[in-house]
Amino acid sequence: MYRRTVLKSAAIAATVGAPGLGAFAQQTVTLKFHTFMAPTSNVYLNAHKAWMAKVEQSSGGRIKFEGYPAMQLGGTPQQLFDQARDGVVDIVWTLAGNTPGRFPRTEVFELPFMTHDAVGASRAAWEYLQTYAAGEFKDVQPLAFHTHGPGVLHSRSKPILRAADLRGLKMRGPTRQATKLLNAAGATAVGMPLPQIPDAISKGVIDGAALPWEVITSVKMHELAQHHSEFAPGKPALYNTAFVMVMNKARYASLPADLRKVIDDNSGVETSVWFGKVQQDVDPVSRKAATDRGNKVHVFTDAETQEFIKLTGDIAAEWVQDMNRRGADGERLLAGARALIAKYKPA
Repeated sequence: MYRRTVLKSAAIAATVGAPGLGAFAQQTVTLKFHTFMAPTSNVYLNAHKAWMAKVEQSSGGRIKFEGYPAMQLGGTPQQLFDQARDGVVDIVWTLAGNTPGRFPRTEVFELPFMTHDAVGASRAAWEYLQTYAAGEFKDVQPLAFHTHGPGVLHSRSKPILRAADLRGLKMRGPTRQATKLLNAAGATAVGMPLPQIPDAISKGVIDGAALPWEVITSVKMHELAQHHSEFAPGKPALYNTAFVMVMNKARYASLPADLRKVIDDNSGVETSVWFGKVQQDVDPVSRKAATDRGNKVHVFTDAETQEFIKLTGDIAAEWVQDMNRRGADGERLLAGARALIAKYKPA
């Protein structure tokens, strides 16, 4: 009994006398989160900030975040991925398509008429990343991979009632694959970051843009455009965008094991689905904001939808050929993505 008491007292004294050991056991870390999204945007408030708060709570306050929306730490959206890879920041959320051609396997989710919704497509996207595209993100720690709701066409003054109505229009294209579709329909596709859209459409630099409903209020598209053209619910989406949230690999590895587990528990397929759902859930809200202003919404008929789909065959074939040139099996990758999307397609 005496020996146990002495040993217990010695252990307590050692802990008190070496506060650094106790501090290490309960060390806290602060992670910098960087993105191009506006601080008032739906995605930043209801996905990014909500995710950071969830991680902080799950860690018992031992993980803290400094959130920097709107590129507040400098650089351009095209540089975000490298900022995470190089350790300039700890975590970023960005578009894979911000650097066209850099993530070719990932671009399969941006092909026209591939996806149907954000929830099923995001679940498929994460599984695809793990199965077919892990090599594209080997220099970082992937945390989420998701899509938004179906893409929609918005035009300032001319209604787009069929594919032929795009001829001669200057349309903002969100991704490399979407711009191919716009060009195939006879439009002039103009690539530009999201924040530049309001100024470009108000000055006539573009006549319209391809965007999901969710984001139109953040760029005032419901005020600047009079016409919106969408595909019927259940039909394949005109286009989609692949979003990634990644962490610096060394920073992730440096975390204590229990804090790495907190990150792991808040990463992956369910986080991907959550982020996609946050975006898609606002689609009807933003759509109503447009119709409340008296804007016209055209829903493409089955025949009009087929006119668009006929334009896309060469685009998918080009992607397959590009993957084959890169030494990958493009047919296998395309078939794999389609099978996963079909697997998780909403009923």
